[in-house]
Amino acid sequence: MRALISVSDKKGLLNFAKGLSEIGYELISTGGTSLYLREHDLPVTDVADVTGHPEILEGRVKTLHPNIHGAILGDPHDDSHRVQMQGLGIIGIDVVVNNLYPFGDVISDKNSSMELALENIDIGGPAMTRAAAKNFLNVLVVVDPKDYEWVGQLLLSGNISVSDRRRLAAKAFQHVAFYDSLIADYLFEDSKSEQYRDKLTNAWERVSLPRYGENPHQSAAIYKHANEKGGIVNATKLHGIDMSYLNYYDADAAWSAVTSFHQPCVAIVKHSNPCGLAISQDQTEAYKRAFSGDPVSAFGGIVGFNTKVSENTAKAMEGIFLDVIVAPSYETRALDILTKRKKTRILQVHPDTDSPIMIRSVSGGVLLQESDLNDDKPDTWSTVSKATPSKKTNEDLRFAWTVSGLVKSNAIVIAKDKAIRGIGAGQPNRLNSVKLAVEAAGEDVKNSVLASDAFFPFPDGIEEAAKAGVKAVIQPGGSIRDTECINTVNDLGIIMVFTGTRHFLH
Repeated sequence: MRALISVSDKKGLLNFAKGLSEIGYELISTGGTSLYLREHDLPVTDVADVTGHPEILEGRVKTLHPNIHGAILGDPHDDSHRVQMQGLGIIGIDVVVNNLYPFGDVISDKNSSMELALENIDIGGPAMTRAAAKNFLNVLVVVDPKDYEWVGQLLLSGNISVSDRRRLAAKAFQHVAFYDSLIADYLFEDSKSEQYRDKLTNAWERVSLPRYGENPHQSAAIYKHANEKGGIVNATKLHGIDMSYLNYYDADAAWSAVTSFHQPCVAIVKHSNPCGLAISQDQTEAYKRAFSGDPVSAFGGIVGFNTKVSENTAKAMEGIFLDVIVAPSYETRALDILTKRKKTRILQVHPDTDSPIMIRSVSGGVLLQESDLNDDKPDTWSTVSKATPSKKTNEDLRFAWTVSGLVKSNAIVIAKDKAIRGIGAGQPNRLNSVKLAVEAAGEDVKNSVLASDAFFPFPDGIEEAAKAGVKAVIQPGGSIRDTECINTVNDLGIIMVFTGTRHFLH
């Protein structure tokens, strides 16, 4: 019996290899793996002794030889295979243990050169792994160190089922497919011409298995992009119980909201919509104003910060039940206060790269689109009303406009003093969203501003807002009734700004 071992990740290998040797397997190995096993007093046959050729091209060619691949691919139950192998002096290999060069680790370092990345593209490893997986009825292939223990026990008992072999072969093909996806993504770079490729593969790694999905009867899993170290999925949980599926979803909405602003920002999110959001140089004041936007909805919500959480802010949050707190960092005293909460998840989120593509499942496939970075340029906007905004009103309009792109459509945001005062979200018609936002704002609607994520198809929403006390409106424009809407704001004596860009969010 023979086992070919060639691994980059040597975690757990020694005990597995010892077990194979004790059962009676001849260990065949390459380069660094061979040296590692010898250093631990295990008998090893070098691949070069099997092939009759030394490793060449600085290790680029080691196992690519008929004496290796014939030994892996040969079917001992096929008479013609046996005759050919005997004639060529090829002895079969029964077990292949392999994992690949650390390409992902190399390219995750942004300072790595392309030359280093290319040197870490494994060729021989995928070839022999695929060969073993193809011939899984006769050759056992192991690519995951987590499988060493149970595979070793079954080999010792001599009881490896076809089902076990097939599962290991599937993992092997997945291992190679994941690896090749990483390489393809790296070589494509960020070229817009290759954004929507004819064939799409994704290199994702599972992070966790929540107890359930959106509802208790739905199963779920959380995956991360292989080379992404930032964002909610890769956040460090400093305290609290395990994250649920919806915790990840809503925490991401909170993080996306606060990172949409360059100024210190606090967002409170419920069901992926910001129910409170404010910006201020004083973080504690921003939190208080965000909370006051909708204190009822804030209960059990997710709070996001884009700056280090201070002790004063942590004190201001006392007595409010929160599911998740998200921030780039925390003052030591702030953490001391926040960790007194038994269940609240406290996440430290690392800066992430903007994901250029959004993926959404639909029946029969997926939809892809560019992410909406919500980075409009105010100098391209136009004031279409006779009345023009003051500097303060203009700042509120900019704030409300950014928030409107974070709220589910049809979205209406009423704001004042760079804080949300009322939101109307997810309504089938825009007039209903206006009514909800006005009702939520209450008395704060007086002298506020209103943002609409898409154009007003009729002047009725504008009339409703002005009647309540809104003094300025910002919207994309583009309706066939824009002229009616402009005439309406002029008759009402309020301000209206067109941005020229819609920000639907579904």
